[in-house]
Amino acid sequence: MAKLNFGGVEENVVTRDEFPLDKALEALKDETIAVIGYGVQGPGQALNLRDNGFNVIVGQRQGSPTWEKAIRDGWVPGETLFPIEEAVKQGTIIQYLLSDAAQIALWPTIKQHLTAGKALYFSHGFGITYKERTGIVPPAGVDVILVAPKGSGTSLRRLFLDGKGLNSSYAIFQDATGRAYERVVALGIGVGSGYLFETTFQKEVYSDLTGERGSLMGAIQGLFAAQYDCLRRRGHSPSEAFNETVEELTQSLMPLVAENGMDWMYANCSTTAQRGALDWWKKFRDAVAPVFEELYDSVAAGQEAQRSIDSNSQPDYREKLEGELRQLRESEMWQAGRTVRSLRPEAQPAKVHEE
Repeated sequence: MAKLNFGGVEENVVTRDEFPLDKALEALKDETIAVIGYGVQGPGQALNLRDNGFNVIVGQRQGSPTWEKAIRDGWVPGETLFPIEEAVKQGTIIQYLLSDAAQIALWPTIKQHLTAGKALYFSHGFGITYKERTGIVPPAGVDVILVAPKGSGTSLRRLFLDGKGLNSSYAIFQDATGRAYERVVALGIGVGSGYLFETTFQKEVYSDLTGERGSLMGAIQGLFAAQYDCLRRRGHSPSEAFNETVEELTQSLMPLVAENGMDWMYANCSTTAQRGALDWWKKFRDAVAPVFEELYDSVAAGQEAQRSIDSNSQPDYREKLEGELRQLRESEMWQAGRTVRSLRPEAQPAKVHEE
């Protein structure tokens, strides 16, 4: 484990140089990794582990759409693809990658097959952190570990195929075997992490729920909508409003931030843009800071978790969810976005001038 200094704050991190893939494979050479769930995180993690040479099986509800998806991805029924309970029986490491609501519903089935020496792996601290609400209390004889890629399973897989990695956090909640650290780091490397930084189950879920509701999804949609609506009210066309609100950010500016940071992006914009951004960013920070404090308090109090549990367990949840997503999809801003995306020119090979 290495220590990195972030502006005077030291963090424990693990890099691929320190814990290479060969070391990870050796650490888990006698393990069977059972990936339970093939929805959001399951495919990316399972496929990356398989391609990296680990012994992986998938557990999924037989006959479901995701069962069929797993078959299309090369998992073979009866060999590497099994009903969930059978996969849990066979696995020595159980990657519990179902949705939070599904984890709660299936927990009694999973728990009875968590025999001493196995490892229970999560990619979200929800079930353990809010165990009074979820009922997920692991038996004493198993390791309980977490690797949380900082992005979707789709992004994890795409970056892996591009020879890159998606940074992940890791945590140990329970070390029953004395091998929890070795197991969790090997799995983190195996699923394709760029580097691993240490956290706890509680800190992971607090930061994750805050981020999803905040700058990653909720706040950014709110910011987009506020600016787009303002421009439209002031007489700007849908194309202009969308390009100035979303397209320029995602296609031009955020790649610069990802490459070298916000200051570098500022330095590579016009002096007018620089001055305006420097003058206004603190006003936006101060405006939304109270909202983030309220959000974090709601997360820490368990209110966001309970709201998620209550809504996701309703029989008409999927129907209501689709209605809310449809409202986003059919809003003028995202209708404009669909049109703008369709007009993006395809990349053309450079023409070579021939004499």
